[in-house]
Amino acid sequence: MHSSSNKVVIVTGGANGIGKGICKYLTQKNMTVIALDINEQAGFDLVNEEPRIRFRLADVTKISDIKSTLDWITTQFGKLDGLVNNAAIANPYNTPLQQLPLDEWHRILNVNLTSPLVMSQQCLPLLTESKGHIINMSSTRYLQSEANTEAYAASKGGIVSLTHALSVSLSPDIKVNCISPGWIHTDNSELREIDHQQHLSGRVGNVDDIAEMVAFLLNSQGFITGQNFVIDGGMTKKMIYSE
Repeated sequence: MHSSSNKVVIVTGGANGIGKGICKYLTQKNMTVIALDINEQAGFDLVNEEPRIRFRLADVTKISDIKSTLDWITTQFGKLDGLVNNAAIANPYNTPLQQLPLDEWHRILNVNLTSPLVMSQQCLPLLTESKGHIINMSSTRYLQSEANTEAYAASKGGIVSLTHALSVSLSPDIKVNCISPGWIHTDNSELREIDHQQHLSGRVGNVDDIAEMVAFLLNSQGFITGQNFVIDGGMTKKMIYSE
């Protein structure tokens, strides 16, 4: 394994939820983490909790924001070892299909699918130089759905395909992989026992379950690429019959 120390990593959507967990976990592994988010207050709160994290207010759908962030990273650190494309719109994605406006569809695909492509494009010079890693965040929604989640499911399915396409285009210099989380509990709300029991793992996932895989991939020796890692406590492997 390569050493974690001194790696410089971008995490998009880094101020909340899974992204926040990834930022804190990687920082504890002595990586330099730059969290990008459009939520300024959440960014300030994140840095208050973990002062070693660098927060940048940035909209990943705006190429000017991306360019200025990368200029800053180049000036501050002179390199970039990893890009974690985590930013996504989780709500609202359950508008009934009959009422789904095209602008909502386009907005969700723009944030969830187009921005990882653009982020990857813009980071190419730095990541090529470092022989770094791109990690895209999909979801188990790429292969299973609830009703009225067409835009979200399509965006997450697209991320899995984008991952293997990028891994071919950017080989052998940059390794590109994907993580598909299942149910990950990101707040302090109470869960029911049945919520835990329905997982083969015996519990609902937490943010460290995902962050652990991110760290593993960032430290891997470069043979793992083009892959999608489903981290869901075994839920998608469990056959369910109604009685």
